[in-house]
Amino acid sequence: MRLIDCSRSYADQILAIYNDVIKTTTAMYETHERTRPYMSAWFDGKEQNRYPIIGLVDDQALLLAFGTYGSFRSSSGYLYTIEHSIHVRKEHRGKGLGQIILSALIEKAIEQQYHCMVAAIDTENTASIHLHEKAGFEPIGVVKEAGYKFGTYRSLALMQLLLPTPEKPKEN
Repeated sequence: MRLIDCSRSYADQILAIYNDVIKTTTAMYETHERTRPYMSAWFDGKEQNRYPIIGLVDDQALLLAFGTYGSFRSSSGYLYTIEHSIHVRKEHRGKGLGQIILSALIEKAIEQQYHCMVAAIDTENTASIHLHEKAGFEPIGVVKEAGYKFGTYRSLALMQLLLPTPEKPKEN
């Protein structure tokens, strides 16, 4: 296995992982499958904002997991705060791949001078909550019944990790 920066050549594999997550889990509160045009626009946004898409591939270039981050909120005062996501191919969940991706995302966020990483996790996703706790994330609250999926309201746990302060923070 090796870490890579996912280019558009991985769009179909990312799409397959996303759509499986959408159809079978509460890791995302999305209920509509994503499409190739959606992924094209998604890549455009990541590239324009210099947001990484970090992948973990096997020896045959099969994407096993990926993670990315983006703006936490659109207001300029949140310039140094990002929200990340990690998704693992179904048959590779529970093997520690999320930890590898999370570590790489944290490293990249520090390199890009971000100060706060936010994780928004379904409260019943104890594996993800534990993964984030092990990486130093702290719980900061729960948004009760924030989403609706699979016929039930879902609650969202918020966690954060404070990173070193950027060398020369500025207001945007």
